[in-house]
Amino acid sequence: MSEHITEVITGGAVLAVAAGFLLYAGQVGGVGIGQSGMDTYTASFRSAEGIGIGTDVRLAGVKVGSVLEMELDPKTFRAETKFTLQENVLLPDDTAVVISSEGLLGGSYLEVLPGGSPFNLEPGAEIEDTQSSISIVQLLLKFVSGEEE
Repeated sequence: MSEHITEVITGGAVLAVAAGFLLYAGQVGGVGIGQSGMDTYTASFRSAEGIGIGTDVRLAGVKVGSVLEMELDPKTFRAETKFTLQENVLLPDDTAVVISSEGLLGGSYLEVLPGGSPFNLEPGAEIEDTQSSISIVQLLLKFVSGEEE
């Protein structure tokens, strides 16, 4: 009888550790049961190289959201991006969104650069001031070949 109790306790401990791991992975990965407390915005980029669905959206270096959707607009040939922001983050209507890099070998993220306008964007609005990522490979090729812009 004591062998069965030990097996049950061990199995319960394993299940508890697995559940804890899944909760931690969900929080770190930005995956939740619901998207309550989040507003969505859109932005259009000439090139969305380096970002994808689930990429962090940061403001002042703090993660405040993530990329939800990305698709190509066949008319403008631009990458249409939909992303979330915490609903307590109010953005001025002259806010810019930039694809930034964490360094030479780091990943990319969307950086929100708030403007100084007294008027705020409504949730669901499109942020028009965008800057695409800078390709390190293209910069190196220009440097090596001696091209000037």
